[in-house]
Amino acid sequence: MVNIAILGFGTVGSGVYEVVTKNKEVITRKAGMEINIKYVLDLREFPDHDVNKVLTHNVEDILNDESVQVVVEVMGGVDVPYKFVKAALEKEKHVVTSNKALVAAKGPELLHIAKQKNVNFLFEASVGGGIPILRSMNRSLTADVILEVMGILNGTTNYILTEMTENGLAFDDVLKTAQELGYAEKDPTADVEGYDACRKIAILSSLAYGKTANFEEILTEGITKITKIDISYAKKCKSVIKLVGVSKNTPEGISAFVAPMLLPKEHPLSNVNGSFNAIFVKGNMVGDVMFYGRGAGSLPTASAVVSDVVAAVRHKHLHVDVDWTTEKMEILSNDHVKVKALVRIAGGEEQKQKALSVFEGGEIVTVEEAKDEFAVITAIETEKTLAEKIVQLSKDMEVRNRIRMEVSE
Repeated sequence: MVNIAILGFGTVGSGVYEVVTKNKEVITRKAGMEINIKYVLDLREFPDHDVNKVLTHNVEDILNDESVQVVVEVMGGVDVPYKFVKAALEKEKHVVTSNKALVAAKGPELLHIAKQKNVNFLFEASVGGGIPILRSMNRSLTADVILEVMGILNGTTNYILTEMTENGLAFDDVLKTAQELGYAEKDPTADVEGYDACRKIAILSSLAYGKTANFEEILTEGITKITKIDISYAKKCKSVIKLVGVSKNTPEGISAFVAPMLLPKEHPLSNVNGSFNAIFVKGNMVGDVMFYGRGAGSLPTASAVVSDVVAAVRHKHLHVDVDWTTEKMEILSNDHVKVKALVRIAGGEEQKQKALSVFEGGEIVTVEEAKDEFAVITAIETEKTLAEKIVQLSKDMEVRNRIRMEVSE
């Protein structure tokens, strides 16, 4: 029997408890021994829940108990979890986490400690919820040079954009519904401003290329400026708007960003709707592979957490190396990244001609829902020149929005 402890009994922590309890037989068979939850750490009391019999309010109970071999961290945040996780690893306990903020900020340091102590720091659930993407990249795609990672990495924003597209709803109205359904937090900033997806593409980039990607250096834009008019333009272009994270390994270096993009309907990611996530990985030998599934939620995320627990139990006397060093990854300035965009501009014929004189090779698009404006689909150029042209146009006319479009290379 292997004793484990769960740090945090919120959405994911309670899901882990449920998965281990309900699927005990199959988990025991696959782990090779029984997994027993000896402690659950939380500041709250749960008098009406059977978790109360293993509840503790003191992390030292867990850290000082040599019979606890695996610690599951599902608290969220960085500072306190980092302190607890580091202490657990130094006590030679395996650690499993779903905390993408912790992994993005402290991942290489914690992996280094785990290697020194001959234990494992596993974090499959930190990206993509129940999608087995990290394990696949670290084990199944090891023969390839990874050329690109692109994905829909946040279920909240994908749900919002899906509802705006399919039901013609406004952003604020869908966000309110998402909060009522539990898809969005009371403070949804991390999701709707793209910060959550940014941390995930940083983790994916680090695993893809073997160095540490600093999420603070990744260009990040959210979906708060997307309107029903933008959705209308997308439909006119036979496309959909998705918040995507993109990381590319180019001859010039690594580029990465998170932003809303217009994807043509034939693009596989365009059909990923609701709270689902999907991630494309392009290898130089295997080509394109795609991972799809529930990107969030108690049980899908908990399933990935428990899978890591089983892996830790199977390798409890063996450190499984992860190709992610503390060496800093140089992320290219987006100034030189190739881009095309749909640029919305207020005005009529006179403004159209001026816009086309600035965006040479551009194409005019209009929609019935906005008769006082038009849009230009630009030719492919660099982020820097696109930004300069928008600044130039803004001196004489109102530029209402700019949304990137997929660039096929």
